[in-house]
Amino acid sequence: MNLTSSGHKSHDPSLSPFYAACLSLCQEPKAMNGRLASLRREYTLQSITKRDVDPDPVAQFEKWFGEASHAEIEDVNAMTLSTADKNGRPSGRIVLLKGIEKGRFIFYTNYTSQKGLELEENPFAALTFYWQGLERQVRIQGSVEKTDPETSEKYFSSRPRKSRIGAWVSHQSHPIPSRMYLMRKFVNRSVQLMGGKVPLPSFWGGYALLPDRFEFWQGRANRLHDRINYRRQNGQWLIERLAP
Repeated sequence: MNLTSSGHKSHDPSLSPFYAACLSLCQEPKAMNGRLASLRREYTLQSITKRDVDPDPVAQFEKWFGEASHAEIEDVNAMTLSTADKNGRPSGRIVLLKGIEKGRFIFYTNYTSQKGLELEENPFAALTFYWQGLERQVRIQGSVEKTDPETSEKYFSSRPRKSRIGAWVSHQSHPIPSRMYLMRKFVNRSVQLMGGKVPLPSFWGGYALLPDRFEFWQGRANRLHDRINYRRQNGQWLIERLAP
């Protein structure tokens, strides 16, 4: 507490706790930007050249994925799925890779979700894997189509029962009034299906991305990263190095 010479409380706003708190809040964005700007590190673990990679990018991906799994990278199959609507407005989210079949990368979701609707309008997407512990990322681009119902059914049946029920009650990406509303739907559906099979919803299933481009990125010192790119040309994979 600050007092004037006459014994009264000072009304100087610069000395009030409230003003000090406001000043701190006002200064926080600048301080945070300063911290963000200073966040950096060097990448020094490994390197990659055109001679190192497999002629088949899917085989190269499987090699790197195996090394990431062996290194016990957490959520090793997590990937950013980037889609865009018919106007080219992009969106991204983390999903899980659930299979590679005949060179196609498989994931599952609600077909009426934002990503599902965007893929309906614009059937192209990009996948990005980032394995921080190995200083590596992989980018994959290509066209997307739905998997056949048998593939979706087989995967759906392998999921935990509660996850299968959850797929039924979540109108994914659409507004809901509260979590209580969602949990009530979950309980009601659980009671309805008690003792019986949880069938595959018609609005839920798999997508397969057929790649036409891969990029394997290995962090290097001084931001001079290694980038090995594969692109489809006349039915063959052309391998080239990209500037970092």
